[in-house]
This record gives sequence, C-alpha cells and structure tokens, in this order.
Amino acid sequence: MSNDEKTILVNRFTKMIRQNLFKIVVIFLSWTLFGVFFAAQSFANSIYFNQTVSFSFILILWLICGYCWMLLTPLVVFLANKFVIKNGQIGQNLFIHFIFAAIISLCHLVLFVTFNTLIMGSKGNPFSFTEAFQRLLFTNFHFDFLVYWALIGIFHLRDINRRYLERERETARLAIETSQLETKLAEARLEALKMQLQPHFLFNTLNSISVLMRDDVAIANKMLVQLSELLRVALKSESSQEISLKEELEFLRGYLEIEQMRFQDRLTVDFAVENETLEAQIPNLILQPIVENAIRHGIAPRAESGKILIESKRNNGFIELSVSDNGAGFELSSKNSNGIGLKNTQERLEKLYGEEQKFEIISGENGGLQVKIKIPFHSK
Repeated sequence: MSNDEKTILVNRFTKMIRQNLFKIVVIFLSWTLFGVFFAAQSFANSIYFNQTVSFSFILILWLICGYCWMLLTPLVVFLANKFVIKNGQIGQNLFIHFIFAAIISLCHLVLFVTFNTLIMGSKGNPFSFTEAFQRLLFTNFHFDFLVYWALIGIFHLRDINRRYLERERETARLAIETSQLETKLAEARLEALKMQLQPHFLFNTLNSISVLMRDDVAIANKMLVQLSELLRVALKSESSQEISLKEELEFLRGYLEIEQMRFQDRLTVDFAVENETLEAQIPNLILQPIVENAIRHGIAPRAESGKILIESKRNNGFIELSVSDNGAGFELSSKNSNGIGLKNTQERLEKLYGEEQKFEIISGENGGLQVKIKIPFHSK
C-alpha cells in the first residue's frame, strides 16, 4: 500500500471518528456505567457473604466485561439493522438473532478471557485459556446471552421512537403544507371574486356611457375621463385584499360622480361616516357593488328622485357599514338583482372573516333597501 493510500485511509477514519464522536462517547460512558453498576452489586454480594475481595479488583473485571461489549456493540447494531423484528419477518429474524446471540456471547467470552489475562495476569499460576474459557462458559454465557437481547431490545425501542418522531414531523409538515395550500386556495378564491367585480363594474359604467353618447356627448366624454381616473385608482389598490375605509370611500365617490352625471338630480348621496372608522381595514371594493346594486335596482327603475345613505360606525370591536336607499324596495329590486354584486360581497366576507362577520339585507317598511355589514375592526 502506497503512502497516498495510507493517508487517504487515515483521513477517512479520522473523518468517521469526528462524525460519530458523540455516539462513541455515549457508548463508552454507557458501558462504563454498566461496569460500575455490576461491580457495585458484586462487591455488595461479597460483603454479604463475608468474602474478602477488593472493590478495585471487581471493578476492573466488570469494566473489562463492559469494554469488551463496547467493542462488539457496532456489530450488534449492524445485526439489529440488518434483521429488524417486524411484521412478516418476526419468526425468521427472531431465530437469526437467537443464533447470533449465541455466537456474539461466545465472542465476548473469548475477548474477556484474552483481555483479562493481558491486564490482570495469571498471578504466577500456569494459565490455560481453555480452562478459563470453559469456566466462564458455564457461569457467564447465559448472562452474555441476555445482554445481547437487551441490546437488540434497546435498538428496537430507539428505532420505534425514531420512526414515531419521523411520523410526527411528517404529520406536522403535511399539516403545515395543507394549511398553506388552503390559505393559497382561499386567497385565490378571494382574488377571483374581487377580479370578477371589476369587469362587472366596468361593463355597467361603459353601458351608461354608451347610452349618454346618444343624448349628451359632453357628459359622456366627461364620464370617460372620470372612468379612466377611477380605473387608475382601482388598479393601484388591486393587489390588496384590504384597504382603509378612507381609500374605499375615495374610490366610491369617484364612482358616484360618474353615476350622478347620468342621473343628474334623480340621485342624491349622503355620507354619515364616523372619523374613527376611516382608518379601519375593510375588503377592497366592498361598498361599490352594494351602492351599484342600490342604484341599478333601487333608484333606476323609478321615475322619482332617489337617495342613498352610506354610514359607518365603530361598535364593540367591530365596524358596521350600511348602504340604504329609498328606491324600489326588495320585491322589485330582487326581480332584477340576480347578478354578482350582493352574492359576491357576501361570499368574500364569509371567506375573509368566517363567523366573525355579519351580512344583512333589510327591506324598508315604506320601500327601499338597506344592506348592513359587520366585520372585526382593525387598522394597520
């Protein structure tokens, strides 16, 4: 073997020692504890039976025993890994371990006799390896046999615990991934609902402009300019699921300016907004479809002038929003209102806030309709 090959082998061995240093230390300490425990027990027995044996002598014998098992531990671990006692192979692998228990026990006795002679010496008496081995075979073989099975049992318990922890980690990982997927799915559905509103609003506004092009081109042109500004604001905030009530009202006022160009004196809008609610975070584009519904299905069918009231207030940790009109009322508006406005709004609230939200449609005694929203109050 060349010097380079020797260097490579030494480096590999050194690397292996470094990687498994903690395991080596644990195994060494475990077998040291094994030796100390049984040495203490043997010494206590010698005292009880009035035998004069020094503790150091007994300790050395048991440490030799323990360290011989330490040398055999990697082989036992290999066998435990190779022949795992599990469903489908229980009988076969138990028999294999029974054979190896006998073989490893005999190997341990050979190592013990060898190292005991080297360390303790024969004390001037003629030494016979065969006699020493035979004596230990009849007195210690059964003990070594049980030690082997104890090691196999410890390994299997450790393996069961390892697999249990892996399943726990895998379950936790799958739960996190499932939660993330559900969150992404909910976000995608919310985004789809929100994006569904924008073309709906755009189509209705363009339809109004188309009608005005035949009657008043100047007003129609003004509406187009206002619409472009409104779309700019909508696109600016489209990436956010929630915006402040102040921003929502600014967008809503822009939309109402377009509608008031169309309806002229037939449409009046009032606001009753508490200042402390302006910074509250609410779903983006949540009020516009409600107001649009009130105009299209409450105000538009009537020849008389109509009024819309938009309110907000804070109440016990919630923000309450309402849109009221004095228009056609529930019966007439419901005949025409099968679009996405109110239904879409309710679905968005349910997905965003679950049971913490409330969505109500209330028909007035003298006509008109009121839509009320209640969601948790929070701000940035």
